Amino acid sequence: MIYKALGSTEEKVPAIGLGTWAIGGEATPDYSKDRELIDAIAAAIDMGYTHIDTAEYYAAGHTEELVGEAMRQYDRSDLFVTSKVWPDNLTRERLPASLKGSLKRLGTDYLDLYLIHWPNRQVPLTETLEEMAKAVDAGTVRFIGVSNFDLPLLEEAVAASRYPIVCNQVLYNVEDRQPRHALLPYCQNNGITLAAYSPIRRTNLSREAEEVLKAVAKNHGCSIYQIMIAWLISQENVITIPKSTTIKHLKENLESATIKLSEGEISRIDKEIG
Repeated sequence: MIYKALGSTEEKVPAIGLGTWAIGGEATPDYSKDRELIDAIAAAIDMGYTHIDTAEYYAAGHTEELVGEAMRQYDRSDLFVTSKVWPDNLTRERLPASLKGSLKRLGTDYLDLYLIHWPNRQVPLTETLEEMAKAVDAGTVRFIGVSNFDLPLLEEAVAASRYPIVCNQVLYNVEDRQPRHALLPYCQNNGITLAAYSPIRRTNLSREAEEVLKAVAKNHGCSIYQIMIAWLISQENVITIPKSTTIKHLKENLESATIKLSEGEISRIDKEIG
């Protein structure tokens, strides 16, 4: 596994973590496959997925419960756990209870990384960041960051926070490339990790881009999806959190870290996708 610095800290995080959106339901809980999903998360940890990304919104908290159940089998200090606070809960009155709920469902007394899931302009950013800073002061959160923040809002958060904003988690892949033009360079220049979610989306790629990705995949004897992940993590400050619950895909995603793209291959991909 490749490890990268978390922001400008000395903490190292895996370049490939485990995303958990839609595990145990989407906006509402689905309890029908709990045992199977707990086992899948545990299998992922056994393979080497030590960074697990979740959120209170996922399945209305049930995803955190499933992650927590799977985590019980392991030494907590071996895992890096990220969760996110929903926009409705960003006020000084609601954020502490929101964090407490996440900790309870996950069965842990601290989060490694706590993110603002989406911005909420109805709540002053300074208010939210101060509550998150208090959690760091109290030891219930180690690091803080944001998710789905554009560049102006990220700059505002960096300026307003008592503690470093170490991460911005955003939609970024070969199809959704907007972050690479301004947001990613800012993160690279300011010691902020960019965590890419939905790394293997390919619903609207051009035929030319598909052909380049297929050619590179053929060179490495791997899938196009593995090339998409390898391309992401070849970039400075970028990590990613693909989601899967099947052993085959979990292994394939993790093996993407072993694929070393040449400068020529990266240039071909970059040129084709724009």
